[in-house]
Amino acid sequence: MSRLQYGQTIIEWRFKADSTLKRHYVTVKRGLPVLLRGPAVGIEEQEALVRQRARWIREKRALVEARMADEQIVTGSRLRYCGRTYFTEVRHAPKLVHATLRFTASRFVIENPAGRYISSAKVEPLLSSFFEERAREKLLRRVTYWEQHTGLQAADARIKNFKRRWANCTPQNILEFNPRLMELPQSVQDYVVIHELCHLVERAHNRAFWNLVARHMPDWLKRHQALEIAGIAQI
Repeated sequence: MSRLQYGQTIIEWRFKADSTLKRHYVTVKRGLPVLLRGPAVGIEEQEALVRQRARWIREKRALVEARMADEQIVTGSRLRYCGRTYFTEVRHAPKLVHATLRFTASRFVIENPAGRYISSAKVEPLLSSFFEERAREKLLRRVTYWEQHTGLQAADARIKNFKRRWANCTPQNILEFNPRLMELPQSVQDYVVIHELCHLVERAHNRAFWNLVARHMPDWLKRHQALEIAGIAQI
């Protein structure tokens, strides 16, 4: 294991060579060293890559360490949707068998048979179902929009739950999107759509690919950086 100091922060990382990747990716998980994956490089290049992402690593680590599994959601808690956090109301609904979640124009409402608070672990699957429903309704509509505006046409587009990817373009030219994209601003969602549409032409993250992305979305880098801060892993 290697380490470096960034300000007052010590960052430890381990490297996993992966010849199937065209670039390097950083993953941050609670209680574990940073994982750097990508084409084989020496220790000096690894350190340069980690140092380049050090600020993001520090911010991401603070975020994941703060997310405790037993955190309680109560009225007044806030849940994220489309780049904003919304007021959440937890109602006691003793006649229900299972907790439910719905979204109005301005707030989340959770009805819970167990009381006026609920653990974030129990809210997570409710949120996942909500994001999947909204992704099918809204995100796939953005795919159609950008297909029309770029002239890039996928064979199909669908929603798929990934553990460590935001999206994917299959060899059959089918675009797949993680429903958790619905947590992020629409500007970032649009970037992911453009990114995957460009993979219909250029499969690798090479210069031609990024030039194509820039042609359709000149401010792509700002959106890409916002996506990296959000975490998960890669697109």
